[in-house]
Amino acid sequence: MTQASETELIRRAQGGDGAAFEALLRRYYDTMYRTAYRWCGNRADAQDITQSACIKLAHAIGAFRFGSAFATWLYPLVINTAKDWARSRARHAGDGLDPEQAEAPAAEGPMAEQKVYARQVLDHIRALPEREREAVFLVFGEGLSHREAATAMTCQESTVSWYIHEARKKLQPLREPRPEPQGEKERRHG
Repeated sequence: MTQASETELIRRAQGGDGAAFEALLRRYYDTMYRTAYRWCGNRADAQDITQSACIKLAHAIGAFRFGSAFATWLYPLVINTAKDWARSRARHAGDGLDPEQAEAPAAEGPMAEQKVYARQVLDHIRALPEREREAVFLVFGEGLSHREAATAMTCQESTVSWYIHEARKKLQPLREPRPEPQGEKERRHG
């Protein structure tokens, strides 16, 4: 889709054209879902967050002023929806919901160790302070530049750089070489 046709589609959706809004959702739903999933780490919850974000988008699309790319404007809407969802979950933690429940990767097959390690890395990222986590997801997860992430986060580009720097310091222990299983070292050198 060209920039001109996307602009027209957005303008039509802002004017109440349901088909145009549906076309925008088709185009951006996967991006919204991916952002929600990275934030919460659970498919079912990511679907709920994405559905809520779609409803919020329907109410907020009129506020888009074409000052940035639509996707850049959309990221904070989804992230804020995910934050609201997490706060709501925390409030209802006594209702039998487990806010820490997340899907565990299958522990079978040749990629099992990599999946477990990737899951552990994502868990560490999710434990970062909120703004650092947001910067990491936007820059590394979505591939935004620091400038684009700053637009989405409504802060300065240098602030995004600082968030990334702080997150890297906190995640540095994950980059250290993992110890080999006990028997592996002896087998190679024995």
